Amino acid sequence: MAKREELTESDVRKIQEEIDRRKLVERPKLIEAVKEARAQGDLSENFEYYAAKRAKNENESRIGYLERMLKSAKVISDASKDDEVGINNYVEVQFLDDESVEKYKIVTSIRGDSIKNMISIESPIGKAILGKKEGDICTVKVNPSVQYQVKVLSIDKTNDDSEDALKSF
Repeated sequence: MAKREELTESDVRKIQEEIDRRKLVERPKLIEAVKEARAQGDLSENFEYYAAKRAKNENESRIGYLERMLKSAKVISDASKDDEVGINNYVEVQFLDDESVEKYKIVTSIRGDSIKNMISIESPIGKAILGKKEGDICTVKVNPSVQYQVKVLSIDKTNDDSEDALKSF
């Protein structure tokens, strides 16, 4: 059985808002764009038609993906103890092998974005530090033969995810 996506109530709300926007705003525009492009005549060399059709299909695909995710999702709490790493918290960690320091925001996988240092609770480092306290040393298991250790230096307890975007596909 496939693993169910873990989402917070805020994630569910954001997903539903995107579905609604795509159905009520984007879909009618894209259908109209396909009609307009089709009306231009010969479809064999009509780039606008194929581009409009592709955009419409991508929108429908995204709607289906998000609806399936909501249908099978497990809603989890984003609450955590005051002294523990939780979802939406910023965490500063030190990598013990080279003593480098990074600051991450812990998020659900639908909001994960490693470029912006938004680390999913499903990632190896997210799994390792979730629920830990300042000063804890955690072993991050990348795979059965690769692991490393990090030390939790600080936890910034925030619950604001209003600026976090949903991942595309």
